[in-house]
Amino acid sequence: MIPGPTTLPGAVVQALSRPATDIYHGPLHDVSLDCLQGLSELFGTRERPYIFTANGHGGWEAALCNTLSRGDRVLALETGLFAPHWAETAETLGLSIEVLPGSWRRAVNCEALAERLRADTTGSIRAILTTQVDTATGVLNDIPAIRGAIDGASHDGLLMVDCIASLGATAFQFDAWKVDVAVAASQKALMTPPGLAFHAVSKKARKAHQIAGLRTSYWDWSLRDRADHYFWHSGTPPVSLLFGFQAAIQLIREEGLATVVARHDALASAARAAVEHWTMPGGVDLNVLTPGEQAGTVTVVRVPDGAARPLVDFCKQTFGVLLGEGIGALEGKAIRIGHMGHVGAPQLIGALGCLELGMRAIGIAHTSGGVEAALAALEGFAMEKPHTASGEASVIEISKQKRGVV
Repeated sequence: MIPGPTTLPGAVVQALSRPATDIYHGPLHDVSLDCLQGLSELFGTRERPYIFTANGHGGWEAALCNTLSRGDRVLALETGLFAPHWAETAETLGLSIEVLPGSWRRAVNCEALAERLRADTTGSIRAILTTQVDTATGVLNDIPAIRGAIDGASHDGLLMVDCIASLGATAFQFDAWKVDVAVAASQKALMTPPGLAFHAVSKKARKAHQIAGLRTSYWDWSLRDRADHYFWHSGTPPVSLLFGFQAAIQLIREEGLATVVARHDALASAARAAVEHWTMPGGVDLNVLTPGEQAGTVTVVRVPDGAARPLVDFCKQTFGVLLGEGIGALEGKAIRIGHMGHVGAPQLIGALGCLELGMRAIGIAHTSGGVEAALAALEGFAMEKPHTASGEASVIEISKQKRGVV
């Protein structure tokens, strides 16, 4: 139950075990095409996406190298750890960086963003970096509102969005929201092992690419646009990972992307309901309190100083349930409940039960009954299909069997 890498579905594990095949012609060419088509569906774009053999940090670097030149300025929007980390990557490439200060408990302040961009009368800011979901904080940013702030300031900077912790679990519309570069990765809601990074790219970003001074052969979009399949991966394709990712895409298609998003929303609502029920002075609390700014893939729970490690250790050693600890400014002060990808109500309810028992065992102040609150929250969601992609009963079916689940 950490916010990535996430548990792999059986179909993905089986696909990863397929024998290697010809990397130049034949079936693997068709696998790559299917993966690219699946990415277009997930991103919500008609533009050609890209697959990199890399993790999310590689995806960050590739986005910067393909569009910018040494000395260009980027503006990172702080709502946690990862947009500023992306800016640190930019700095190592010779880019000038600026961080728009923000809260670790709130989404981007779009008025402050618009004010900063209006002050950039020379257009020195070439790109705006943000996350859709920051897994350090559990903040969900409103990407259309950020685009509105950029357009309202009549600013020409590229909007770059890290949707590593949201794609495939949270609504995302690359074309409709006028995003310029979106970066994703395989190991979270996309239910595949770490090792693949993905881009969606706008026409505006492609225009910037033509004059980018940081282009390198490995990350280069133009190289990957060649007709030869070998160049789509800038060399030897990640054969097994492509097999696994194709299987994950098929699971999402079978469940239906809208239903997948609804499942994640339901589980997130249940997790928050449990934490809100547990909350009392001197105990636990939600990190993000504002409705509409709470992620559907991870819930960050503030705990008393020094309690995070004992609570995580208790759940792991006693029940075999692994939860994430707080990172960055929340290190030692929070736990992170990941509920993305191959996860359903049984896993979440079980984890919440373990957490409640753990709080009782190590003496963290809380109000008992959080699991019941989570189950009650699940009753408010109607799923379109009776089963999730993982084959588990739907959240509605589970909520009708409260006692049995607990």
